[in-house]
Amino acid sequence: MLINNYTLEIKKSKFLAFYYQVTNKNEVTDIITKLKKEHKKAKHFPYAYRIGNEMKKTDAQEPTGTAGLPILNIIEKNNLDNTLIVVIRYFGGIKLGTGGLTRAYSTAAKEVIKLNQ
Repeated sequence: MLINNYTLEIKKSKFLAFYYQVTNKNEVTDIITKLKKEHKKAKHFPYAYRIGNEMKKTDAQEPTGTAGLPILNIIEKNNLDNTLIVVIRYFGGIKLGTGGLTRAYSTAAKEVIKLNQ
């Protein structure tokens, strides 16, 4: 179930953050598949989730550690469970560097969670 979404724009790249409540991995797979169909022009679909003791993160072709891990860190810092956060990136043509990417994905995750609080 979609809880909220948030859009962040940095140097012409758009980061669309989606916050879902999920109860199993099949829901996660279905959501990712649906988002990829809806956002065909997007280049990156990093996400992280926590369902009980199970956690997963993926950078989805972003540099290692710049997308999935920051999203998962935000989920953990907020002590969220049964949570999936996906941040879709539409590349704007300007490279952000690893620090810029990490900040962008962290900020998008923080802000989409704030919308629910």
